[in-house]
Amino acid sequence: MANFARTDRVGQQMQREIAQLVRLEINDPRVKLVTITGVEVAGDYSHAKIFFTRLDGRHAEAQEGLDRAAGFLRSRLARSIKLRIMPQLHFVFDSSVERGSHLSQLIDQAVASDFNLDDNT
Repeated sequence: MANFARTDRVGQQMQREIAQLVRLEINDPRVKLVTITGVEVAGDYSHAKIFFTRLDGRHAEAQEGLDRAAGFLRSRLARSIKLRIMPQLHFVFDSSVERGSHLSQLIDQAVASDFNLDDNT
């Protein structure tokens, strides 16, 4: 049986709750296309890094919207997750999805160029 740290379980719960709150309750258009990809909670529960991505590349705009909504999100989380200390929320852009997409494009280009070289010989 896996032994997950409590901070990991709290982070997973926070990720689910924040994703739902962003989708259903935040009306800021800068935040509408945001996907919450992960949450890291500090061991003392004082801070939480919330990682997000936005596929249209306008992540600075989304960052502003999420930072502005941080207080609202924190108060809503406090209602649904029972913790003695609700962490301060810090939003961080997660570029791993963009990097993965870029690497996939590079691989597709390499395969296509190899295919073209094989056809010419």
